[in-house]
Amino acid sequence: NTVYEGEYLLGTSIARPLIAKRLIEIANETGADAISHGATGKGNDQVRFELGAYAYAEKHAIPIERHGKKKSPYSMDANLLHISYEGGVLEDTWTEHEEDMWRWTKSPEAAPDTPTYLELTYKAGDIVAIDGKEMSPASVLAELNRIGGENGIGRLDIVENRYVGMKSRGCYETPGGTIMLKAHRAIESITLDREVAHLKDELMPKYASLIYTGYWWSPERLMLQKMIDASQASVNGVVRLKLYKGNVIVTGRKSDDSLFDANIATFEEDGGAYNQADAAGFIKLNALRMRIAAGKGRTLF
Repeated sequence: NTVYEGEYLLGTSIARPLIAKRLIEIANETGADAISHGATGKGNDQVRFELGAYAYAEKHAIPIERHGKKKSPYSMDANLLHISYEGGVLEDTWTEHEEDMWRWTKSPEAAPDTPTYLELTYKAGDIVAIDGKEMSPASVLAELNRIGGENGIGRLDIVENRYVGMKSRGCYETPGGTIMLKAHRAIESITLDREVAHLKDELMPKYASLIYTGYWWSPERLMLQKMIDASQASVNGVVRLKLYKGNVIVTGRKSDDSLFDANIATFEEDGGAYNQADAAGFIKLNALRMRIAAGKGRTLF
């Protein structure tokens, strides 16, 4: 559920720690005495790359000298999770992005007129099968990218706040990630305890900010990760989705670990499973502070 500033699914951010890690591994394998990256210095990537390198350099007592970078070129970046687009005509926030810019997704207008249904099977918070077919994590994401792209899902045009202090307009294609986010929240809605779910939602903006600003290898990110992983033990089951012209619509969710009890939630006779009279004291206690204030002549407005 990691989303930066309410919209960005962190497709570029999450890739950089992996690239930095692999750069160090290759340097060790080849006996190289330096690594390099092409980040511009105006955005976030130089921080993400170099913080990864710093983690290695500090461990091995290697001194690091930082250098300035040249002006940012037009940028396109693709990986398994997304494609990002920056620069060029996108630097005018009033100019509409060009249709032929997009590489993975059809426009919603050109998407099929009939919906596509999917069933995603979850185990401990991860998708392990699509329509009953077991798949690896990478295969799941690749297949959801394909299906989502065909249905016009996952386009995003936003202005975000970069770590260095400036605002930047970016366009993103994240079809598989968009589907996964919607479906994951659906399976959590029936399997997570209310307070666990709410605490997760409070912490996810902080977690997203850590990843966005390059702190993947930080102790605070690792601490949060342990908590998040622990919360997913009961996130098992199946989510059914309808994909239609850019929309991801949840049409069903089921789980052996579901906390949803139809006998209690029903608006019909519940056979005594829930006593409405219990609500009277609950409401009275929750209103206590406001009743005290009203007794003192205080008003809210």
